Amino acid sequence: MSELIPRGALIVSCQARADNPLHGAPFMGAMALAAAQGGAGALRVNGPDDVRAAVPAGLPIIGINKIFSADFPVYITPSLAAAAELAEAGADIVALDCTDRPRDGDPSSEIIRRLRDELGIMTFADISTLEEGLAAEQMGAAYIASTLSGYTDGNHRSSDAPDLRLIEALARRCSVPVIAEGRFNTPALARSAIDAGAHAVVVGTMITNPREITRAFAAAVSQRR
Repeated sequence: MSELIPRGALIVSCQARADNPLHGAPFMGAMALAAAQGGAGALRVNGPDDVRAAVPAGLPIIGINKIFSADFPVYITPSLAAAAELAEAGADIVALDCTDRPRDGDPSSEIIRRLRDELGIMTFADISTLEEGLAAEQMGAAYIASTLSGYTDGNHRSSDAPDLRLIEALARRCSVPVIAEGRFNTPALARSAIDAGAHAVVVGTMITNPREITRAFAAAVSQRR
């Protein structure tokens, strides 16, 4: 398969939770178009409806399908059925949790294989450690992303800084493109991901979540000297 995500690209994550005023396909479609006009090279979008809304933006779409469970920690595209919904909606690449945690669904290796062999769809492995990244590459994932670093049991983040050490390690050891994701919340940090060896970098909240951006500014200006 040919490369879909350009080297050095900014991938904009267009997502809004149900409690966010911007939740809903029309808003995410507009956000996707704004990202495209701003120079993004690809999009990361949650759910079939939002994926469909983002297609007119004309950028490669990395689709995820968040399905939460009270009993299992894995919620990013945990099954083949969840992945197939994204492919049908127009996702060019499907992202899934490729950690070794319990899931209520199908093994990540099976999802990767069947998407590739049956639907011709590339996969994007969300991982939290170097070992998980290497395992996902062996499974056939087309991209390896640091998305879950700091967010799994035994891998809790020690600071708000992105995990550049993991990016560097993945870039040295993986032969497929490595994508930086997670807490890259300034242009300088995004650039640092590329300098650390990332093929591309995902930014979400600080581009597509005005509520959280407003909270950050409000907290800063309200501090007393």
